[in-house]
Amino acid sequence: MTAMSTPKGAALVTGGARRIGAAMARALAQSGYDIALHYLASAESAERTAAEIEELGRRCRLFRCDLDDHPEMTDLIPSVRKHFSHLNVLINNASVFERGTLAGTGRDLFERHFNVNFKAPFFLTQAFAEGCAQGQIINILDTRVSRSDPHHAAYTLSKKALLDLTRMAARELGPAIRVNGVSPGMILPPPGGVMDELERRSAGLPLKRTGNTANLVAAVLFLLDNPFVTGECIYVDGGEHL
Repeated sequence: MTAMSTPKGAALVTGGARRIGAAMARALAQSGYDIALHYLASAESAERTAAEIEELGRRCRLFRCDLDDHPEMTDLIPSVRKHFSHLNVLINNASVFERGTLAGTGRDLFERHFNVNFKAPFFLTQAFAEGCAQGQIINILDTRVSRSDPHHAAYTLSKKALLDLTRMAARELGPAIRVNGVSPGMILPPPGGVMDELERRSAGLPLKRTGNTANLVAAVLFLLDNPFVTGECIYVDGGEHL
């Protein structure tokens, strides 16, 4: 284990057990933050990621929470602050991504997307602002916020609402709290998907290739390190939003 130094603060990463969330959690630990790692069903992955973070010399604690359950979700920030009083970063990364056209989206699918993708970030932002004197919030969006995807109606609308929340919160919470967003594109296939499909589709992008988690992490670290940026949305999508 690397010797522990004084932390820059502590970061709560929702959906931090695996995939993009885990990559961001590890990068934040390498950058000097203790990590509050949120997960729901991926306990084994969460434990592996936590062990990797602790090997980097940073503290990591796991927080299981169903963001689709309002009482559970509203307890998350207070629970984190009991263990990390120096909490100063919130990464709203957890997300539900399911297919469904406008006509084919029922109430359950609609509410599941809006509860996790928008309602949870809204109230976590509110609780973070109430409990933290200063800090930063980064919302993980999607390149789809630049257009309308008819095959993922509830998902796309929930992410568009999160983009508006990003800008609204940046205006209201500054100067103490900066709020920004990152909109990834073809970086990882959805769970169960294959990379070959992304690589085939990427031929239509201006940069004609897929990205990787390091590209996304670099955007997150830029936003954390630049004190004169708020209300911004950085597209990490190879130009897909164009």
